[in-house]
Amino acid sequence: MTETPNNELLTTNRKALSINLDDTKYGTFAEIGAGQETARNFFQAGGAARTIAKTISAYDMTFSDEIYGKSKRYVSRDRLLTMLEHEYNLLEQRLGEAEPEKTFFSFANTVKTKPYKGPNDAHGWIGIRFQCNTIDPPSTIYLHARMWDESNLKQQHAVGILGTNLIYGAFYLRSQPEELIESLLDNLTSRRIEVDLIKFDGPEFTAIDNRIMNLHLVRKGLTQAVMFSPEGKVELASNALYKKAVLVERGSFRPVTKVNIDMLKCAGAQFIQEPSLMDKEIIVMAEITMNNLQASGEIDYEDFLHRIDSLGTTGNYTLISNYFEFYRLSQYFRRYTKEMIGIAMGINNLLEVFNEKYYTHLPGGILEGFGRLLRNSVKLYIYPMKQNAYRHYLEMQSIEGETTNSAAPPPSKGIADELVITCENLRIENQLSHLYQHLLQNGYIEHIRGIDESLMDIFSRDILDRIASRDDSWESMVPDKTAAFIKENRLFGYEG
Repeated sequence: MTETPNNELLTTNRKALSINLDDTKYGTFAEIGAGQETARNFFQAGGAARTIAKTISAYDMTFSDEIYGKSKRYVSRDRLLTMLEHEYNLLEQRLGEAEPEKTFFSFANTVKTKPYKGPNDAHGWIGIRFQCNTIDPPSTIYLHARMWDESNLKQQHAVGILGTNLIYGAFYLRSQPEELIESLLDNLTSRRIEVDLIKFDGPEFTAIDNRIMNLHLVRKGLTQAVMFSPEGKVELASNALYKKAVLVERGSFRPVTKVNIDMLKCAGAQFIQEPSLMDKEIIVMAEITMNNLQASGEIDYEDFLHRIDSLGTTGNYTLISNYFEFYRLSQYFRRYTKEMIGIAMGINNLLEVFNEKYYTHLPGGILEGFGRLLRNSVKLYIYPMKQNAYRHYLEMQSIEGETTNSAAPPPSKGIADELVITCENLRIENQLSHLYQHLLQNGYIEHIRGIDESLMDIFSRDILDRIASRDDSWESMVPDKTAAFIKENRLFGYEG
Protein backbone atom coordinates (compact mmCIF):
# COMPACT_ATOMS: atom_id res chain seq x y z
CA MET A 1 0.00 0.00 0.00
CA THR A 2 1.17 3.53 -0.77
CA GLU A 3 2.66 5.31 2.22
CA THR A 4 3.37 8.93 3.15
CA PRO A 5 6.97 10.08 3.78
CA ASN A 6 6.24 9.43 7.47
CA ASN A 7 5.32 5.80 6.68
CA GLU A 8 1.62 6.47 7.26
CA LEU A 9 -0.71 4.37 5.15
CA LEU A 10 -2.64 6.47 2.66
CA THR A 11 -6.37 6.01 3.00
CA THR A 12 -8.73 6.78 0.13
CA ASN A 13 -9.84 9.94 1.93
CA ARG A 14 -6.23 11.04 2.45
CA LYS A 15 -5.42 10.55 -1.23
CA ALA A 16 -8.43 12.62 -2.31
CA LEU A 17 -7.61 15.34 0.22
CA SER A 18 -3.97 15.50 -0.97
CA ILE A 19 -5.17 16.22 -4.48
CA ASN A 20 -7.78 18.72 -3.31
CA LEU A 21 -5.08 20.65 -1.45
CA ASP A 22 -2.82 20.74 -4.51
CA ASP A 23 -3.63 24.08 -6.11
CA THR A 24 -2.09 23.09 -9.44
CA LYS A 25 -4.66 20.34 -10.18
CA TYR A 26 -8.06 21.14 -11.69
CA GLY A 27 -10.41 18.86 -13.59
CA THR A 28 -13.73 17.20 -14.37
CA PHE A 29 -15.32 13.90 -13.41
CA ALA A 30 -17.59 12.07 -15.86
CA GLU A 31 -18.92 8.80 -14.45
CA ILE A 32 -21.53 6.55 -16.04
CA GLY A 33 -22.89 3.29 -14.66
CA ALA A 34 -21.78 3.11 -11.03
CA GLY A 35 -22.82 6.56 -9.82
CA GLN A 36 -20.44 9.38 -9.03
CA GLU A 37 -18.45 7.24 -6.66
CA THR A 38 -15.01 8.67 -7.40
CA ALA A 39 -16.20 12.29 -7.31
CA ARG A 40 -17.95 11.56 -4.01
CA ASN A 41 -14.61 10.65 -2.43
CA PHE A 42 -13.26 14.08 -3.36
CA PHE A 43 -16.35 15.91 -2.12
CA GLN A 44 -16.27 14.03 1.20
CA ALA A 45 -12.54 14.68 1.69
CA GLY A 46 -13.10 18.46 1.77
CA GLY A 47 -11.67 21.28 -0.31
CA ALA A 48 -13.13 19.87 -3.53
CA ALA A 49 -13.89 23.35 -4.91
CA ARG A 50 -10.16 23.79 -5.45
CA THR A 51 -9.99 20.66 -7.62
CA ILE A 52 -13.35 19.91 -9.28
CA ALA A 53 -14.53 22.08 -12.14
CA LYS A 54 -17.50 19.84 -12.99
CA THR A 55 -19.03 16.42 -12.36
CA ILE A 56 -21.45 14.72 -14.72
CA SER A 57 -23.39 11.45 -14.99
CA ALA A 58 -25.17 11.18 -18.34
CA TYR A 59 -27.05 7.96 -17.58
CA ASP A 60 -29.76 8.31 -20.20
CA MET A 61 -28.51 7.05 -23.57
CA THR A 62 -30.08 9.94 -25.46
CA PHE A 63 -28.32 12.48 -23.25
CA SER A 64 -25.09 10.50 -23.37
CA ASP A 65 -25.20 10.29 -27.16
CA GLU A 66 -25.92 13.99 -27.42
CA ILE A 67 -22.82 14.78 -25.36
CA TYR A 68 -20.36 12.15 -26.55
CA GLY A 69 -21.82 10.93 -29.85
CA LYS A 70 -23.55 7.65 -30.65
CA SER A 71 -21.90 4.42 -29.52
CA LYS A 72 -22.46 0.75 -30.30
CA ARG A 73 -21.26 -0.21 -26.82
CA TYR A 74 -21.51 2.09 -23.85
CA VAL A 75 -19.18 0.11 -21.59
CA SER A 76 -16.19 0.09 -23.91
CA ARG A 77 -12.70 1.47 -24.40
CA ASP A 78 -13.86 3.67 -27.28
CA ARG A 79 -16.58 5.24 -25.16
CA LEU A 80 -14.16 5.93 -22.32
CA LEU A 81 -11.61 7.59 -24.61
CA THR A 82 -14.31 9.72 -26.21
CA MET A 83 -15.45 10.87 -22.76
CA LEU A 84 -11.91 11.72 -21.67
CA GLU A 85 -11.13 13.69 -24.81
CA HIS A 86 -14.44 15.57 -24.85
CA GLU A 87 -14.23 16.65 -21.21
CA TYR A 88 -10.56 17.57 -21.41
CA ASN A 89 -11.10 19.70 -24.52
CA LEU A 90 -13.95 21.54 -22.78
CA LEU A 91 -11.64 22.36 -19.88
CA GLU A 92 -9.03 23.85 -22.15
CA GLN A 93 -11.57 25.78 -24.21
CA ARG A 94 -13.37 27.29 -21.23
CA LEU A 95 -10.62 27.67 -18.64
CA GLY A 96 -7.31 27.60 -20.53
CA GLU A 97 -6.86 31.36 -20.42
CA ALA A 98 -8.66 31.91 -17.11
CA GLU A 99 -6.48 29.40 -15.20
CA PRO A 100 -3.00 29.60 -16.81
CA GLU A 101 -1.24 28.21 -13.72
CA LYS A 102 -3.41 25.09 -13.51
CA THR A 103 -2.67 21.68 -14.95
CA PHE A 104 -5.92 20.17 -16.19
CA PHE A 105 -7.28 16.64 -16.01
CA SER A 106 -10.40 14.77 -17.03
CA PHE A 107 -11.36 11.60 -15.21
CA ALA A 108 -13.99 9.23 -16.62
CA ASN A 109 -15.43 5.80 -16.15
CA THR A 110 -18.13 3.79 -17.90
CA VAL A 111 -19.14 0.82 -15.77
CA LYS A 112 -21.65 -2.00 -15.63
CA THR A 113 -22.35 -3.14 -12.07
CA LYS A 114 -24.20 -6.26 -10.97
CA PRO A 115 -27.85 -6.18 -12.09
CA TYR A 116 -30.70 -6.56 -9.63
CA LYS A 117 -31.33 -9.99 -11.15
CA GLY A 118 -29.03 -12.09 -13.26
CA PRO A 119 -25.35 -13.13 -13.32
CA ASN A 120 -22.53 -10.96 -12.02
CA ASP A 121 -20.86 -9.64 -15.18
CA ALA A 122 -19.69 -6.42 -13.54
CA HIS A 123 -16.88 -4.66 -15.36
CA GLY A 124 -15.89 -1.28 -16.70
CA TRP A 125 -13.33 1.10 -18.18
CA ILE A 126 -11.68 3.77 -16.06
CA GLY A 127 -9.20 6.42 -17.15
CA ILE A 128 -7.59 9.81 -16.66
CA ARG A 129 -6.25 12.32 -19.19
CA PHE A 130 -3.94 14.82 -17.53
CA GLN A 131 -1.25 17.44 -17.92
CA CYS A 132 2.03 16.93 -16.12
CA ASN A 133 2.87 20.62 -16.57
CA THR A 134 1.30 23.64 -18.21
CA ILE A 135 3.38 23.30 -21.39
CA ASP A 136 3.28 19.67 -22.59
CA PRO A 137 0.29 17.98 -24.23
CA PRO A 138 -1.72 15.65 -21.93
CA SER A 139 -1.00 12.01 -21.27
CA THR A 140 -3.50 9.23 -20.58
CA ILE A 141 -3.75 6.18 -18.35
CA TYR A 142 -6.72 3.87 -18.68
CA LEU A 143 -7.60 0.40 -17.45
CA HIS A 144 -10.25 -2.29 -17.55
CA ALA A 145 -11.52 -3.74 -14.29
CA ARG A 146 -13.85 -6.49 -13.13
CA MET A 147 -15.79 -6.22 -9.89
CA TRP A 148 -16.33 -9.36 -7.81
CA ASP A 149 -18.40 -8.08 -4.86
CA GLU A 150 -21.82 -9.70 -4.62
CA SER A 151 -23.81 -6.46 -4.32
CA ASN A 152 -23.83 -3.50 -6.69
CA LEU A 153 -23.52 -1.13 -3.71
CA LYS A 154 -20.18 -2.68 -2.76
CA GLN A 155 -19.11 -2.69 -6.40
CA GLN A 156 -19.84 1.02 -6.67
CA HIS A 157 -17.79 1.64 -3.54
CA ALA A 158 -14.89 -0.37 -4.98
CA VAL A 159 -15.00 1.56 -8.27
CA GLY A 160 -14.78 4.83 -6.32
CA ILE A 161 -11.68 3.64 -4.48
CA LEU A 162 -10.05 2.37 -7.67
CA GLY A 163 -10.75 5.68 -9.43
CA THR A 164 -9.22 7.66 -6.57
CA ASN A 165 -6.15 5.41 -6.60
CA LEU A 166 -5.74 5.92 -10.34
CA ILE A 167 -5.97 9.70 -10.09
CA TYR A 168 -3.49 9.81 -7.20
CA GLY A 169 -1.12 7.47 -9.04
CA ALA A 170 -1.24 9.54 -12.23
CA PHE A 171 -0.26 12.70 -10.33
CA TYR A 172 2.29 11.39 -7.85
CA LEU A 173 3.53 7.96 -9.02
CA ARG A 174 3.70 8.38 -12.80
CA SER A 175 7.50 8.21 -12.83
CA GLN A 176 7.26 4.84 -11.04
CA PRO A 177 4.69 2.97 -13.16
CA GLU A 178 5.15 -0.38 -11.42
CA GLU A 179 4.50 1.25 -8.06
CA LEU A 180 1.51 3.03 -9.60
CA ILE A 181 0.09 -0.32 -10.71
CA GLU A 182 0.54 -1.86 -7.26
CA SER A 183 -1.16 1.16 -5.66
CA LEU A 184 -4.35 0.58 -7.66
CA LEU A 185 -5.50 -1.94 -5.04
CA ASP A 186 -4.74 0.29 -2.05
CA ASN A 187 -7.65 -0.13 0.38
CA LEU A 188 -8.99 -2.92 -1.87
CA THR A 189 -8.20 -6.60 -2.48
CA SER A 190 -8.03 -8.73 -5.61
CA ARG A 191 -11.13 -10.52 -4.30
CA ARG A 192 -13.06 -7.29 -4.90
CA ILE A 193 -11.41 -5.80 -7.98
CA GLU A 194 -9.44 -7.36 -10.83
CA VAL A 195 -7.49 -5.08 -13.18
CA ASP A 196 -6.93 -7.13 -16.33
CA LEU A 197 -5.65 -4.46 -18.73
CA ILE A 198 -3.82 -1.16 -18.38
CA LYS A 199 -2.36 1.27 -20.89
CA PHE A 200 -0.06 4.29 -20.50
CA ASP A 201 -0.12 6.70 -23.44
CA GLY A 202 1.20 10.16 -24.27
CA PRO A 203 4.40 12.20 -23.99
CA GLU A 204 4.93 11.33 -20.32
CA PHE A 205 5.10 7.60 -21.09
CA THR A 206 7.09 7.31 -24.33
CA ALA A 207 9.67 5.08 -22.62
CA ILE A 208 7.08 2.65 -21.25
CA ASP A 209 6.37 -0.71 -22.91
CA ASN A 210 2.74 -1.51 -22.12
CA ARG A 211 3.38 -5.23 -22.49
CA ILE A 212 5.68 -5.12 -19.49
CA MET A 213 3.14 -3.07 -17.54
CA ASN A 214 0.46 -5.68 -18.19
CA LEU A 215 2.83 -8.48 -17.23
CA HIS A 216 3.25 -6.60 -13.94
CA LEU A 217 -0.52 -6.87 -13.39
CA VAL A 218 -0.11 -10.66 -13.36
CA ARG A 219 3.11 -10.61 -11.39
CA LYS A 220 1.54 -8.57 -8.58
CA GLY A 221 -1.77 -10.43 -8.52
CA LEU A 222 -4.04 -7.68 -9.88
CA THR A 223 -5.15 -10.25 -12.45
CA GLN A 224 -4.30 -13.87 -13.17
CA ALA A 225 -3.73 -13.64 -16.92
CA VAL A 226 -3.10 -11.16 -19.73
CA MET A 227 -3.36 -11.74 -23.46
CA PHE A 228 -1.36 -10.42 -26.41
CA SER A 229 -2.46 -10.35 -30.05
CA PRO A 230 -0.24 -11.73 -32.85
CA GLU A 231 0.85 -8.11 -33.38
CA GLY A 232 2.09 -7.98 -29.78
CA LYS A 233 -0.64 -5.65 -28.55
CA VAL A 234 -2.36 -6.12 -25.21
CA GLU A 235 -5.78 -7.67 -25.82
CA LEU A 236 -8.81 -7.82 -23.53
CA ALA A 237 -9.49 -11.54 -23.00
CA SER A 238 -13.26 -11.10 -22.86
CA ASN A 239 -13.21 -9.58 -26.36
CA ALA A 240 -10.76 -12.06 -27.88
CA LEU A 241 -12.43 -15.19 -26.46
CA TYR A 242 -16.09 -14.23 -26.72
CA LYS A 243 -18.11 -17.12 -28.22
CA LYS A 244 -14.95 -18.75 -29.61
CA ALA A 245 -13.66 -22.27 -29.23
CA VAL A 246 -10.13 -22.30 -27.76
CA LEU A 247 -7.07 -24.36 -28.68
CA VAL A 248 -4.11 -23.66 -26.41
CA GLU A 249 -0.60 -25.05 -26.04
CA ARG A 250 1.50 -24.49 -22.91
CA GLY A 251 5.24 -24.16 -23.25
CA SER A 252 8.33 -22.05 -22.65
CA PHE A 253 8.52 -20.91 -26.31
CA ARG A 254 12.11 -19.80 -25.78
CA PRO A 255 12.02 -19.67 -28.74
CA VAL A 256 8.99 -21.17 -30.48
CA THR A 257 10.09 -24.30 -32.36
CA LYS A 258 8.84 -26.35 -35.28
CA VAL A 259 7.67 -28.92 -32.72
CA ASN A 260 5.41 -26.30 -31.11
CA ILE A 261 3.92 -25.47 -34.50
CA ASP A 262 3.53 -29.14 -35.47
CA MET A 263 1.74 -29.80 -32.17
CA LEU A 264 -0.76 -26.98 -32.73
CA LYS A 265 -1.24 -27.79 -36.41
CA CYS A 266 -1.95 -31.49 -35.88
CA ALA A 267 -4.02 -30.96 -32.75
CA GLY A 268 -5.95 -28.25 -34.59
CA ALA A 269 -6.71 -30.63 -37.48
CA GLN A 270 -8.39 -32.99 -34.99
CA PHE A 271 -9.97 -30.21 -32.96
CA ILE A 272 -11.89 -28.71 -35.88
CA GLN A 273 -13.42 -32.12 -36.64
CA GLU A 274 -15.30 -32.09 -33.33
CA PRO A 275 -19.05 -32.11 -34.12
CA SER A 276 -19.72 -29.25 -31.69
CA LEU A 277 -17.33 -26.98 -33.59
CA MET A 278 -19.13 -26.93 -36.92
CA ASP A 279 -19.26 -23.30 -38.14
CA LYS A 280 -17.63 -22.11 -34.90
CA GLU A 281 -14.80 -19.58 -34.76
CA ILE A 282 -11.59 -20.89 -33.16
CA ILE A 283 -8.85 -18.91 -31.43
CA VAL A 284 -5.40 -20.54 -31.20
CA MET A 285 -2.90 -19.43 -28.58
CA ALA A 286 0.35 -20.22 -26.84
CA GLU A 287 0.35 -19.98 -23.04
CA ILE A 288 3.34 -19.28 -20.79
CA THR A 289 3.03 -19.47 -17.02
CA MET A 290 4.61 -16.95 -14.68
CA ASN A 291 6.46 -19.91 -13.12
CA ASN A 292 8.16 -20.42 -16.48
CA LEU A 293 9.06 -16.73 -16.86
CA GLN A 294 10.52 -16.74 -13.34
CA ALA A 295 12.36 -20.05 -13.70
CA SER A 296 15.75 -18.38 -13.21
CA GLY A 297 14.61 -16.12 -10.35
CA GLU A 298 13.55 -12.59 -11.27
CA ILE A 299 11.74 -11.98 -14.55
CA ASP A 300 14.00 -11.02 -17.44
CA TYR A 301 11.78 -8.47 -19.20
CA GLU A 302 13.91 -8.46 -22.33
CA ASP A 303 13.59 -12.22 -22.59
CA PHE A 304 9.81 -11.92 -22.04
CA LEU A 305 9.52 -9.44 -24.93
CA HIS A 306 11.62 -11.71 -27.14
CA ARG A 307 9.17 -14.56 -26.55
CA ILE A 308 6.12 -12.40 -27.25
CA ASP A 309 7.65 -10.98 -30.42
CA SER A 310 8.82 -14.32 -31.79
CA LEU A 311 5.45 -15.97 -31.02
CA GLY A 312 3.79 -13.20 -32.99
CA THR A 313 5.50 -14.47 -36.14
CA THR A 314 3.34 -17.63 -35.92
CA GLY A 315 0.11 -15.62 -36.17
CA ASN A 316 -1.20 -16.90 -32.82
CA TYR A 317 -2.22 -15.17 -29.61
CA THR A 318 -0.10 -15.40 -26.45
CA LEU A 319 -1.43 -15.78 -22.91
CA ILE A 320 0.68 -15.13 -19.80
CA SER A 321 -0.96 -16.64 -16.73
CA ASN A 322 -0.61 -17.53 -13.07
CA TYR A 323 -2.52 -20.76 -13.72
CA PHE A 324 0.05 -23.42 -13.03
CA GLU A 325 -2.69 -26.05 -12.66
CA PHE A 326 -4.37 -26.86 -15.96
CA TYR A 327 -7.83 -27.00 -14.38
CA ARG A 328 -7.51 -23.33 -13.41
CA LEU A 329 -6.59 -22.51 -17.01
CA SER A 330 -9.73 -24.18 -18.36
CA GLN A 331 -11.84 -22.41 -15.72
CA TYR A 332 -10.36 -19.10 -16.87
CA PHE A 333 -11.47 -19.72 -20.45
CA ARG A 334 -14.93 -20.68 -19.19
CA ARG A 335 -15.37 -17.13 -17.87
CA TYR A 336 -15.53 -15.89 -21.47
CA THR A 337 -16.77 -18.71 -23.69
CA LYS A 338 -19.06 -21.74 -23.55
CA GLU A 339 -17.50 -23.35 -26.62
CA MET A 340 -15.17 -26.35 -26.60
CA ILE A 341 -11.64 -26.06 -25.21
CA GLY A 342 -8.71 -28.08 -26.52
CA ILE A 343 -5.40 -28.23 -24.64
CA ALA A 344 -2.40 -29.49 -26.61
CA MET A 345 0.54 -30.80 -24.58
CA GLY A 346 3.46 -33.19 -24.62
CA ILE A 347 3.85 -36.41 -22.62
CA ASN A 348 5.84 -34.55 -19.95
CA ASN A 349 2.96 -32.13 -19.30
CA LEU A 350 0.47 -35.00 -19.28
CA LEU A 351 2.50 -36.65 -16.54
CA GLU A 352 2.41 -33.41 -14.56
CA VAL A 353 -1.38 -33.34 -14.90
CA PHE A 354 -1.43 -36.80 -13.27
CA ASN A 355 0.93 -35.81 -10.45
CA GLU A 356 -1.12 -35.99 -7.25
CA LYS A 357 0.98 -33.39 -5.43
CA TYR A 358 -0.77 -30.62 -7.38
CA TYR A 359 -4.18 -31.52 -5.93
CA THR A 360 -3.49 -31.90 -2.22
CA HIS A 361 -5.21 -28.55 -1.51
CA LEU A 362 -8.48 -29.78 -3.06
CA PRO A 363 -10.89 -31.67 -0.76
CA GLY A 364 -11.49 -34.21 -3.53
CA GLY A 365 -7.84 -34.51 -4.48
CA ILE A 366 -6.93 -35.50 -8.03
CA LEU A 367 -10.50 -36.62 -8.82
CA GLU A 368 -11.80 -33.14 -8.06
CA GLY A 369 -8.97 -31.65 -10.12
CA PHE A 370 -9.94 -33.68 -13.18
CA GLY A 371 -13.60 -32.89 -12.61
CA ARG A 372 -12.75 -29.19 -12.78
CA LEU A 373 -10.39 -29.61 -15.72
CA LEU A 374 -12.50 -31.70 -18.07
CA ARG A 375 -16.08 -30.62 -17.42
CA ASN A 376 -17.97 -28.66 -20.06
CA SER A 377 -16.31 -29.93 -23.25
CA VAL A 378 -12.57 -29.92 -22.57
CA LYS A 379 -10.21 -32.35 -24.32
CA LEU A 380 -6.47 -32.98 -23.95
CA TYR A 381 -4.50 -33.56 -27.17
CA ILE A 382 -1.21 -35.33 -26.47
CA TYR A 383 1.94 -35.04 -28.59
CA PRO A 384 4.20 -38.11 -28.42
CA MET A 385 7.74 -38.27 -27.07
CA LYS A 386 10.70 -40.48 -27.79
CA GLN A 387 11.93 -42.84 -25.10
CA ASN A 388 15.25 -40.98 -24.70
CA ALA A 389 13.43 -37.67 -24.10
CA TYR A 390 11.12 -39.38 -21.60
CA ARG A 391 14.13 -40.72 -19.73
CA HIS A 392 15.75 -37.26 -19.78
CA TYR A 393 12.57 -35.73 -18.34
CA LEU A 394 12.64 -38.09 -15.35
CA GLU A 395 16.38 -37.54 -14.85
CA MET A 396 15.90 -33.75 -14.80
CA GLN A 397 13.21 -34.11 -12.14
CA SER A 398 15.69 -36.04 -10.01
CA ILE A 399 18.49 -33.51 -10.56
CA GLU A 400 16.20 -30.62 -9.62
CA GLY A 401 15.30 -32.31 -6.35
CA GLU A 402 11.83 -33.40 -7.36
CA THR A 403 10.55 -36.79 -6.38
CA THR A 404 9.76 -38.96 -9.36
CA ASN A 405 6.34 -38.11 -10.74
CA SER A 406 3.87 -40.42 -9.01
CA ALA A 407 2.19 -41.04 -12.37
CA ALA A 408 5.38 -41.93 -14.24
CA PRO A 409 7.16 -45.24 -13.60
CA PRO A 410 10.79 -45.39 -14.77
CA PRO A 411 11.23 -46.58 -18.36
CA SER A 412 11.86 -50.27 -18.74
CA LYS A 413 15.44 -51.31 -19.32
CA GLY A 414 16.38 -52.46 -22.77
CA ILE A 415 13.75 -50.40 -24.59
CA ALA A 416 15.20 -48.57 -27.58
CA ASP A 417 15.67 -44.83 -27.23
CA GLU A 418 13.86 -44.32 -30.55
CA LEU A 419 10.63 -45.89 -29.28
CA VAL A 420 7.79 -43.37 -29.57
CA ILE A 421 5.74 -43.02 -26.38
CA THR A 422 2.17 -41.90 -26.94
CA CYS A 423 -0.75 -41.41 -24.58
CA GLU A 424 -1.97 -44.79 -25.81
CA ASN A 425 1.08 -46.82 -24.72
CA LEU A 426 2.15 -44.64 -21.77
CA ARG A 427 2.47 -46.55 -18.49
CA ILE A 428 0.80 -44.97 -15.46
CA GLU A 429 1.32 -46.12 -11.86
CA ASN A 430 -1.24 -48.63 -10.60
CA GLN A 431 -3.16 -46.28 -8.28
CA LEU A 432 -3.95 -43.97 -11.18
CA SER A 433 -4.06 -46.41 -14.09
CA HIS A 434 -7.82 -47.01 -13.94
CA LEU A 435 -8.51 -43.26 -13.88
CA TYR A 436 -6.15 -42.79 -16.81
CA GLN A 437 -7.75 -45.57 -18.86
CA HIS A 438 -11.23 -44.20 -18.14
CA LEU A 439 -10.27 -40.76 -19.47
CA LEU A 440 -8.44 -42.23 -22.47
CA GLN A 441 -11.22 -44.62 -23.48
CA ASN A 442 -13.93 -42.00 -23.11
CA GLY A 443 -12.22 -39.47 -25.36
CA TYR A 444 -11.08 -36.92 -22.79
CA ILE A 445 -7.46 -37.65 -23.77
CA GLU A 446 -6.57 -38.10 -27.42
CA HIS A 447 -3.37 -38.97 -29.26
CA ILE A 448 -2.24 -36.32 -31.77
CA ARG A 449 -2.00 -38.04 -35.14
CA GLY A 450 -0.13 -37.17 -38.32
CA ILE A 451 2.88 -35.58 -36.65
CA ASP A 452 6.22 -35.00 -38.36
CA GLU A 453 8.45 -37.50 -36.52
CA SER A 454 11.58 -35.88 -37.94
CA LEU A 455 10.94 -32.94 -35.58
CA MET A 456 10.82 -34.96 -32.36
CA ASP A 457 14.49 -34.40 -31.51
CA ILE A 458 14.13 -30.59 -31.48
CA PHE A 459 14.38 -28.95 -28.06
CA SER A 460 14.45 -25.25 -27.16
CA ARG A 461 17.55 -25.68 -24.99
CA ASP A 462 19.50 -27.01 -27.99
CA ILE A 463 18.41 -24.05 -30.11
CA LEU A 464 19.65 -21.57 -27.50
CA ASP A 465 22.96 -23.42 -27.20
CA ARG A 466 23.45 -23.31 -30.98
CA ILE A 467 22.57 -19.62 -31.13
CA ALA A 468 25.12 -18.93 -28.40
CA SER A 469 27.81 -20.93 -30.20
CA ARG A 470 26.94 -19.34 -33.57
CA ASP A 471 25.92 -22.68 -35.04
CA ASP A 472 23.54 -21.74 -37.88
CA SER A 473 21.84 -25.14 -37.78
CA TRP A 474 19.39 -23.68 -35.22
CA GLU A 475 17.59 -21.95 -38.08
CA SER A 476 16.23 -25.27 -39.36
CA MET A 477 14.67 -25.96 -35.95
CA VAL A 478 12.32 -22.96 -35.85
CA PRO A 479 9.71 -21.67 -38.34
CA ASP A 480 11.23 -19.68 -41.21
CA LYS A 481 9.51 -16.41 -40.26
CA THR A 482 10.65 -16.86 -36.66
CA ALA A 483 14.27 -17.48 -37.69
CA ALA A 484 14.26 -14.36 -39.86
CA PHE A 485 12.72 -12.30 -37.06
CA ILE A 486 15.24 -13.55 -34.49
CA LYS A 487 18.14 -12.67 -36.79
CA GLU A 488 16.76 -9.29 -37.80
CA ASN A 489 16.10 -8.23 -34.21
CA ARG A 490 18.98 -10.12 -32.60
CA LEU A 491 16.82 -11.97 -30.10
CA PHE A 492 17.87 -14.68 -27.60
CA GLY A 493 21.52 -13.66 -27.79
CA TYR A 494 21.85 -13.91 -31.58
CA GLU A 495 24.87 -11.90 -32.76
CA GLY A 496 25.11 -12.90 -36.41
